[in-house]
Amino acid sequence: MEADTRISLDRIEGYIEGFWWILPNLGIAVVVLVISLIAANVVRQAVLRVFKRRSRPDLAAMLAGAARWGVIGLGLLIVATIIFPSISPADLLSTLGIGSIAIGFAFKDILQNWLAGLLILLRQPFRQGDQIIVGKHEGTVEHIEARATLIKTYDGRRVIIPNSSVYTDAVTVNTAFPLRRSQYDVGIGYGDDIDQACGIIINAIRGLEGVADDPPPEAFAWELAGSTVNVRVRWWTHSKRSEVVRVQGRVVGAVKKALTEAGIDLPYPTNVVLLHDQTEEVDGNRHRQREGWPAGDHPPAHGHRNEAMFEEDTGHLPAERMARKRRGS
Repeated sequence: MEADTRISLDRIEGYIEGFWWILPNLGIAVVVLVISLIAANVVRQAVLRVFKRRSRPDLAAMLAGAARWGVIGLGLLIVATIIFPSISPADLLSTLGIGSIAIGFAFKDILQNWLAGLLILLRQPFRQGDQIIVGKHEGTVEHIEARATLIKTYDGRRVIIPNSSVYTDAVTVNTAFPLRRSQYDVGIGYGDDIDQACGIIINAIRGLEGVADDPPPEAFAWELAGSTVNVRVRWWTHSKRSEVVRVQGRVVGAVKKALTEAGIDLPYPTNVVLLHDQTEEVDGNRHRQREGWPAGDHPPAHGHRNEAMFEEDTGHLPAERMARKRRGS
């Protein structure tokens, strides 16, 4: 029992001596850690200031965060070498390399989205406030974060799209240029003058609020449809979605009013049905096979079917007569 107690006391005494021996290193490590945290915040603020001056707030936030964690990671490595002198920086780096591979596999999607976001921010195919279409989603870009791009749809919803999808998919930037062209098809009657109708349409929308003068609006015949001659109307507006929608409403109303006042027909879709009597005497050679009866020397008289002739030619009674015969009539 005394031997066990002696061993325990020696062990505790060794811990105390080791603590006092390592205490200066712990103090130095704490100081280094505090300095690294301060340096990380200083570096973060410096990166933010540099890129915000260039009007790149999203890129500033992403790079500032990466720089901050990079400085903190370097400080932790230094702290580890101070607390454990037997561990060399080479051992730490090799361990970090193996660990980074494991982390890379575990967080592959996160790293992929981060790199895609960084490339998007560096190349700037679009910016905050741009209106874009990505896949099925369309809206205004709110933020480009480290993991995803946030867009606000026109009906007031938020869509979060992973940066890897944004970077690899086709993206339409509706506000990449100041002006955007819109078009609308107007159907006029076949009896109306096309040139006159096009002139009326152009005069109606020229000078309309929101319609650009350069390039000028245009109208031309586009399609010969079943009930109308379709005239395609084109005009340019500001590329923002709100302007496109409002101006299109003004254009459609102005075109309809101008054509109606000028007496240009705006026909409804119509269908023409031709009723063809196959027993008319003027219907070609009545001895040849046609829909409704086979060929024969005794064709039906016009206006009705001769049941006797039908039976003689085909060897069968018409369906109506067969039904009457079954009923005993």
